[in-house]
Amino acid sequence: MRESLACLAGELPRVLRMRAVQVLAVLVTLAMGGVGWWLNTPGGVDYPTGSYGLATGSAGGVYALYGTLFKPRVDHDLPGVVLRLDASEGGPDNLRRVATGQDTFGIATADAVAHYNGPDGEDLRALGRLYDDYVQLVVPSDSSIRTVADLRGKRVGTGQPNSGVALIADRVLRVSGIDPEGHQLTEVPVGIDEAPQQLREGKIDAFFWSGGLPTQAITALTAKAHVRLVPLGGLATPLDDLAAKEDPGARNTQIYRTSTIPVSAYPQTDKDEAVSTIAVANLMVTRDDVSMGLVQRVTESVIASRDEIGAYVHSAQLVDIRSAIYTDPLPLAEGARRYYVSVKP
Repeated sequence: MRESLACLAGELPRVLRMRAVQVLAVLVTLAMGGVGWWLNTPGGVDYPTGSYGLATGSAGGVYALYGTLFKPRVDHDLPGVVLRLDASEGGPDNLRRVATGQDTFGIATADAVAHYNGPDGEDLRALGRLYDDYVQLVVPSDSSIRTVADLRGKRVGTGQPNSGVALIADRVLRVSGIDPEGHQLTEVPVGIDEAPQQLREGKIDAFFWSGGLPTQAITALTAKAHVRLVPLGGLATPLDDLAAKEDPGARNTQIYRTSTIPVSAYPQTDKDEAVSTIAVANLMVTRDDVSMGLVQRVTESVIASRDEIGAYVHSAQLVDIRSAIYTDPLPLAEGARRYYVSVKP
């Protein structure tokens, strides 16, 4: 009996060590399956691996193109991270998806951010300023529409209901003296994935779009139909005044500004000349509870991907650390701030 007890006492440390290893293995499995594992990188910025959603936009739009071009960069720069691209109705929808945790990252215009009054808006943060959207009012070349006022009585594509296009189209109409709810025109709620085809088929007389230059769907349209862009540049100041009146987040910053769509953006449009229009900045957004390390590394990828994305989205060529930090009306995420401080000249 004494010998048996002595043998058991000698085996006890080994048994306890085995139990500890098994418990540790279970904890590791649970961690990896639940919230992702943490990867220690040579640069000292740890981040959790796993799948994270990027809310983009509708097919044919620049958000969708940006996401497609950005995903390989993240996959390369952050081993163990898979960037999932989630289609959406546009910027306002992206903000809702990020704020409520449906996605981790998203893209939205500054006016959509200032206008957002959905759940958990106070938790939204910015990784950086990306590129500018340009408001584009597209009509057939032989159309009688020369100004926004000429849209009265017309069928006009004004974007999907939860899109940034719908927001800016509504404002452009109102500052031009057209009440969208007063039956002065027929609003057709179509996005960039449907509007060009409907214009070609004569189902609509014009459509609004707000996106980076060039937008693939409009480039494709100019190859099949004779179209032109209606000048909108003179509306920037009244639009800014309207935004400041309606959105608290727009009261201390400029949201809209006058800019120009160069001939090189759509060389096949009539009359082959630059068009004055309205520009508004795009922001990459996240939440304040997202891992600081993950945000810092994704921000680094945003800046590093400038040239490869800029080859297709020309306005993205202007992204750099000097302009990216201007993310009004959103504050910078702490992880993004740490990245910009680390690379400050």
